[in-house]
Amino acid sequence: MENIARYLIITGLILVGLGGLVFLLARSGLPIGRLPGDIRIQTSNVTCVFPIVTGLLLSIVLTILLNIIIRLINR
Repeated sequence: MENIARYLIITGLILVGLGGLVFLLARSGLPIGRLPGDIRIQTSNVTCVFPIVTGLLLSIVLTILLNIIIRLINR
């Protein structure tokens, strides 16, 4: 049970950190979600956003970060 508690605490801290990062990115004025290649369809009643390029960019950045973290942990 102690291992599960540790994992839950670590996961919670990671989520808090990611939430803070998202908050800072939103406040910084970066065009996250409005990059060229992101599709936005807007009608009178409905708005659909498909952040394709933002998703690809976020995937690349997270892959690099996770690889660095895993390499540091395995030392």
